Amino acid sequence: MRIGAHVRDDDPLTAAAERGAEVVQFFLSDPQGWKAPKPHPHAEQLRDSDVDVFIHAPYVINVASLNNRIRIPSRKSVAQQAKAAAAVGAKGLIVHGGHVTKDDDPAEGVANWRKLFERQAEEGGFEVPILIENTAGGANAMARRFDALAELWDAVGEFGAGFCFDTCHAHAAGEELVDAVDRVKAITGRIDLVHLNDSRDEFGSSRDRHANIGSGNIDPELLVGVVSKAGAPVVLETPAEGQAADIEFLRSKAS
Repeated sequence: MRIGAHVRDDDPLTAAAERGAEVVQFFLSDPQGWKAPKPHPHAEQLRDSDVDVFIHAPYVINVASLNNRIRIPSRKSVAQQAKAAAAVGAKGLIVHGGHVTKDDDPAEGVANWRKLFERQAEEGGFEVPILIENTAGGANAMARRFDALAELWDAVGEFGAGFCFDTCHAHAAGEELVDAVDRVKAITGRIDLVHLNDSRDEFGSSRDRHANIGSGNIDPELLVGVVSKAGAPVVLETPAEGQAADIEFLRSKAS
């Protein structure tokens, strides 16, 4: 089991060493903006490192949106982020499932996800795997509840889409963690990455607020169970000051 954390983007390898991390995740550009990533100053070191690298796409991306001013730049941004992720040797690009508005048909959001993969396939595909992440809230979200995830996967699974499972998001969405991995794998056939986060809020809250392991509302043993069953690399997106302890806790349970 390889365990790591979401870290600052200026010097990911030093941040990994500080935490004892075998995996790092970071942003390559402003997570709240549309600007294309610039070449990372440590790209060569990251490619040559034994540390596994994952890149998180900006939060503004919403591939599912029916609004052209959001969907079109989202498609462009995913392609730009994937290319930049490949340059640092990343094993995948994490993209949130997105949503449509309350007056829209969710099926159209699913169709927009399919179009993203169809169009890129015509150009040879993405340069790194796209890992779609489940989200915490939104009635018309593409990957909040697992029934919606099944509809999304029917549309994109054939293109090799990967899946990133976030424990806090599932808890907030009202999905029980005790059997969540089995249910997700029954839908997607895979979990490529686990975002291992405790939650500051109660079950079904729809609120996405992460906590260090044992300081939130999720039983730590449930989190350990997810990691054990998923069989995938783990990235902690918990508060930075507690990440080293979180990693040590998981390692102690895995040994």
